[in-house]
Amino acid sequence: MKLCTATLASARQGTAVPSYDRTTVRPGIVHIGMGNFHRAHQAVYLDRLLTRDPTARDFGLVGVNLLEQDERLARVMAGQDRLYTVLERHEDGTTAARIVGSIVDNLWAPDGTEPIIRALADPRTRIVTLTITEGGYCQDPVTGEVDLAEPGLQADLAHPRAPVTAFGYLAEGLRRRRSASIAPFTVLSCDNVIGNGDLARSVLLAFVTALDPGLAEWVATNVAFPNAMVDRITPRTSAADVDEAEAATGLRDDAPVPCEPFTQWVVEDTFPSGRPSWEMVGVQMVDDVRPFELMKLRLINAGHQTIAYAGALLGHEFGWQACADPTVRRLLQHYLEHEGIHTVGTVPGVDLHAYCDSVVERFSNPRIPDTMARLCNQSSTMLSTFLLPVARDLLRDGRDLHAVATVVACWTRFVRERRDEHGRPLELVDTRSDDLHIRATRDDPLALIRGNPIFAGLDDDPRFVEVYTRILHDMGRLGVRRAIDDVLASAA
Repeated sequence: MKLCTATLASARQGTAVPSYDRTTVRPGIVHIGMGNFHRAHQAVYLDRLLTRDPTARDFGLVGVNLLEQDERLARVMAGQDRLYTVLERHEDGTTAARIVGSIVDNLWAPDGTEPIIRALADPRTRIVTLTITEGGYCQDPVTGEVDLAEPGLQADLAHPRAPVTAFGYLAEGLRRRRSASIAPFTVLSCDNVIGNGDLARSVLLAFVTALDPGLAEWVATNVAFPNAMVDRITPRTSAADVDEAEAATGLRDDAPVPCEPFTQWVVEDTFPSGRPSWEMVGVQMVDDVRPFELMKLRLINAGHQTIAYAGALLGHEFGWQACADPTVRRLLQHYLEHEGIHTVGTVPGVDLHAYCDSVVERFSNPRIPDTMARLCNQSSTMLSTFLLPVARDLLRDGRDLHAVATVVACWTRFVRERRDEHGRPLELVDTRSDDLHIRATRDDPLALIRGNPIFAGLDDDPRFVEVYTRILHDMGRLGVRRAIDDVLASAA
């Protein structure tokens, strides 16, 4: 039996289902980038709030997908009346199934740009949330400035009424609101980027300034861009997840979302046009999100980078398997407790050592099949965003960086060899894969990092270079496992 509004009442006992009348929920938030993370995170918070707070019914979600590759999800969600199942997997082997109903409409850009622009211009829309990934912000990797030469932004500058990028859509939606004397929406980025709200503001203003300086002035004066920190491990959906969702609920859901029990959302409380009472369901509304986001990016996201390349080289398929490997686990623990933690600073109400312990515990959950392939995806961007800033801070403070250098050495071997220690192929999925591979296969052990913009300030620092080249040499001489074990022993 297919999951939809008509069959919802047939869900098996024990399945959490919307207890509110979905027909009374009106759109108030447009989300650009509706994928698994959004559906396991922001949409779940709103679903919980809708059961408790009648005023939340003015903030129903409209999910928007812009990419061709999102067609299947868009079609499935529409065919299921925007209902879907979240599978919250606990380490003890139990799974809590929840059918979420907070998404009231969804739109796919190739079906037409106008419905999306109308949703953005709708006076009922008070917030636009984003999960467009780091690459969606069109930054130059060297300068960090907005790259207005990016093809999508160029297309939107040439044809602003038919946008293709998230920022093109935001600009056109805001232009129409301004023309109609409608108050602007708040832009809330939910991407894993430090200062995500500040970044969204800078990208949009750079784009709109090039497009319409008058609109740019209005945006700068009137639109709020609060920063936020989000956290929940959400793997890709597999065929087994589809079967498990049906077994748990009795309803066929072709787009369930598996996730871990842990979830966190910290948001700067700047919403001139109003917001849901998110704090009623555990969202931390704060004046300054920076300590929380730095903690998450330096310990969770950089922690994932720490296990990714070592785990892949040692032949592991999933993150939990890598964490069960004593060598990878020690590398992660050393990074968290001796390197990453020292770059975070004080976080209100958080015991950082306990937080580090929770990171290892979360990564070790065998019910969350987070693949090494996902963790290694777009590796050059992930390293430059999450791990290399840690290296620069450690060098600035005169601290050792054995774990960070080890991760970079593992990445270099991953890029160069494209095989694990057992000879099995590893796929390098990176927009810069060809350039990276050419660099990595040169005789010079520093070829991959020297002159590489993401390693600026590291490739010529002897404190980093010495440790990195020694570990890389030992990997070729002794193998990956022995090299990692030896460097950790010397760092103890």
